[in-house]
Amino acid sequence: MVEKEKVKLCAENIAKSIHMVNKGENVFIRGGLYSRDLLEEIGLCIFRKGGIPFISYTSDTYINTIYQDPSIEVKTIELTPQHHLNLIKHIDAYIVIEPLEDPSINANAPREKVDAVQKSRTAIREVLYGFKEEYAPGKKWCYAAWPSKKAAEYYKIDYELYEKFIVDGMSIPSERMNEITTHLGRFFDNAKKVYVSDDNGTDFWVSIENRKKILDDGVISDEQIELGDLGGNLPAGEVFFPPQEKLGEGRLFCPLTKDRISDKIIKNVDLSFKDGKLEMDQVSADTNLEDLVASFKYCEDLDKKSGVPEIRTYNVAELGIGCNPEITKAIGYILTDEKINGSVHVAFGFNSSFGGTSKSQMHWDFVTAPKVNITIEYLDGTKKQIMEQGSLIS
Repeated sequence: MVEKEKVKLCAENIAKSIHMVNKGENVFIRGGLYSRDLLEEIGLCIFRKGGIPFISYTSDTYINTIYQDPSIEVKTIELTPQHHLNLIKHIDAYIVIEPLEDPSINANAPREKVDAVQKSRTAIREVLYGFKEEYAPGKKWCYAAWPSKKAAEYYKIDYELYEKFIVDGMSIPSERMNEITTHLGRFFDNAKKVYVSDDNGTDFWVSIENRKKILDDGVISDEQIELGDLGGNLPAGEVFFPPQEKLGEGRLFCPLTKDRISDKIIKNVDLSFKDGKLEMDQVSADTNLEDLVASFKYCEDLDKKSGVPEIRTYNVAELGIGCNPEITKAIGYILTDEKINGSVHVAFGFNSSFGGTSKSQMHWDFVTAPKVNITIEYLDGTKKQIMEQGSLIS
């Protein structure tokens, strides 16, 4: 149970993250029943800032019943909830707290029902992220983690450490996080290519030439809004870029991740990409590889049906460098894993919401172990190693 004062502090940081400017902004707040205290504190913070909150709860029991009750049909689940869609069209900002107290509910659900939920949200994402011109640039948003003992058990981590990663990681003042990300970000000024390697076999490069860096300090800045980057995750703590989507190649080893759709834990993922595109026939993993492949293929099908200009399901979408000092190891939960100090992650899929050119229902970050080496090639042709074994080189 998170202490009351820490709940209030996290609520303040979450409310602050969406950068409310105008009085009367409509903010939709959604989460699981287990996080009720946090959700209500966020709502109160929004009211105090002059906004109008609307809170929606759900429960693990309700979601699990949808998945397991045979009388609830897939064809019903996959329908877009029009009342939800219309609500999204009329809000200014969207805050989501991790809905499931127990992630195993999603992992143990029939795959066809999990896919159906993904399909039902396609039109909602198009509005939220501005995928279609009439909805651009989208809505301000924040997706935040919240700890539970059931989730800690699922990720096989001591609850106290899990709470520390999330609550302490989220409680770092944005001013302090801005200092950390600004310092790291300076190394990437005038960068052309970024080379990443580690002792696990990771060895790749991507191009960030003419792409703006984004400092994830936990608050959407005016510069990010101008760029079209209207949201973020909490805990914060990374410097990231939308790389050139058709450039870059090599190998990335991800020790631990969670399936983008089914929530199943996948261990020791080995990915290769060339010309910026993931080579699916060469992907390997020790567990649940079939779920990884199925999720990419399902999102590819959704992309084809939604009529995007070019299929980019498998193209590089993000290069990120983690720098949250409170988060020290991977557990399989992307909201904390991608912020690990000294790690790098590459995402595949969409990036149009933060300065890239790809639109997709897929966005999956794969995180290295936290002991990477980073070398930067600059526009003038010089190269400089900036990180060795996960530590910045002075």
